[in-house]
Amino acid sequence: MAEAHMEAGVVPQAAAHEEGQQHPIRLYLLVWFWLFVLSACSYLVDLLQFQGYLRWGLILALMVGKAGLIVAVFMHMVWERAALAYAIIVPPVLVLVFVVLMAFEADYTFLTRVEFFGAGPSAPAPVH
Repeated sequence: MAEAHMEAGVVPQAAAHEEGQQHPIRLYLLVWFWLFVLSACSYLVDLLQFQGYLRWGLILALMVGKAGLIVAVFMHMVWERAALAYAIIVPPVLVLVFVVLMAFEADYTFLTRVEFFGAGPSAPAPVH
């Protein structure tokens, strides 16, 4: 059966995987270029001395962008089946969503305790 496919010019799926796949070098050079640009932007955040949430938001966004490029191209997630990609990507996203939800819950709990119980025990008066 395999000989019939080979004679017809059709390469079976298993044979295609045995030979391996070659991606164009242009793709890898483009990814390296964007990784360089995103890294340069990370350094610019420090050089321009951004502060507070803007600084950390930019650093995290650039870091996630670089990680996404690395996972997509160098770990070949772009060419994987959707089910495998979802199995790898969805759980960390859900963990981040739950972390954000719990951060809001922690703030609510803390502010409720401060409102009803006060700011905490006052320091004892120094003994002379």
